[in-house]
Amino acid sequence: MTTPLHLLADDNLILDTDSYKSSHFLQYPAGTTRLFSYLESRGGRYPVTRFFGLQYLLDRYLTRRITAPMVEEARDLIEAHGEPFPYDGWMRVVNVHGGRLPLEIRAVPEGTLVPIHNVLMSVTNTDPELPWLVGWFETMLMRVWYPTTVATQSYHIREIIRAALEETSDRAAEELPFKLHDFGSRGVSSRESAGLGGLAHLINFQGSDTLEALRVARNHYGADMAAFSIPAAEHSTITSWGKEHEVDAYRNMIRQFGKPGGLYAVVSDSYDLKYAINVHWGETLRQEVIDSGATLVVRPDSGEPPAMVRLAVNALAAKFGTTTNSRGFKVLNHVRVLQGDGIDEVTIRQILQNLVVDGYSAENVAFGMGGALLQKVDRDTQRFAYKASAGLIDGEYRGIYKDPVTDPGKRSKDGVLDLVQENGRMVTKAYKTFDTDFPGSLMRTVYRDGEILVRDTLDEVRGRA
Repeated sequence: MTTPLHLLADDNLILDTDSYKSSHFLQYPAGTTRLFSYLESRGGRYPVTRFFGLQYLLDRYLTRRITAPMVEEARDLIEAHGEPFPYDGWMRVVNVHGGRLPLEIRAVPEGTLVPIHNVLMSVTNTDPELPWLVGWFETMLMRVWYPTTVATQSYHIREIIRAALEETSDRAAEELPFKLHDFGSRGVSSRESAGLGGLAHLINFQGSDTLEALRVARNHYGADMAAFSIPAAEHSTITSWGKEHEVDAYRNMIRQFGKPGGLYAVVSDSYDLKYAINVHWGETLRQEVIDSGATLVVRPDSGEPPAMVRLAVNALAAKFGTTTNSRGFKVLNHVRVLQGDGIDEVTIRQILQNLVVDGYSAENVAFGMGGALLQKVDRDTQRFAYKASAGLIDGEYRGIYKDPVTDPGKRSKDGVLDLVQENGRMVTKAYKTFDTDFPGSLMRTVYRDGEILVRDTLDEVRGRA
């Protein structure tokens, strides 16, 4: 009879690391009592990063208590896996620290814009017997690259859209929060990615169809309602009526959702986008759209995005008319356009440029962004690194760094690092001692010995850029 497998616990924090980390307690010099590591963006696509997501990782994971069964389970697995295991050290966490991790983490306030090549977060141990814990949790803490990179890309796209709105719209401030809508939940690798990545986007915008981001926002950032959406059709709710009744499907959308002051979006390319706009919306249903008092949002969903948006805007202008605002740009009457297919930073720039060339305000168009928002980023988008930079060995301070001749860009910093403001610029300051209280620091101690010391609300994070 086959012995049933012992299923491993999903909440065993010890196992959330890379295998080789379990051998590192045997590799540091004898007499090592303190290690200091830091996180930075070493460069990449954008010149500044918008730091976000550490509070979630701390709240969701590092506030857990290590237990003796976790240690036993981890030892059994890791030793069978081929690695040594620091059993006595982990049992010290259980017996001396009550399961609380003896680490101190400092970080810039979430939502802060920080130029690349600067420290964003630092980690050190508070128990001199357990310096290797600093490296053990690199794997988990490094994952802050993901929400930070999503937030960074979303922020830079926001600034592109902001510039277009400020040039062409009388309502830039009101329009901006809803101009880039998150369509990415189905395109990410996990529910957690949807929640954390979706929330990272929402520190810059307030439109999303990713419900998981609302859950993460409420549970970990104190946000009652982090984002908003509108009723919207998908192809199945249109094509289920049959091609011969496409206009009836559209009419149903008006009657169900066309309430005064409301918004509703209708994908209109199921068969022929041009015909849908020119005939169905622009003739058959035109008066119903106008009389409803709501704003119809027409959504192209195939073809080359810049060309399809240009077609839709011009066709709708011909049928519904426009009003010229104080900046001399045309604003569609009663209707708008939402482009949610093929959207990324490049196509957004092209679409906005086309609008300006054609004399239309940027407020006529909103964008839905899916995989390119939440999935087409990686750790190298901003070249994130977590490196040891200082240690105490036999009571003496020692700077720690790497400087590979084969890639000077990977030289790491050394010192006990802090972020400060000097002459109006953020700069990383390196101390050659652990005995400092970090005067003038832009960083905060957010975690110590198993407890979160600082909790930001989503509103506070949004307010930092």
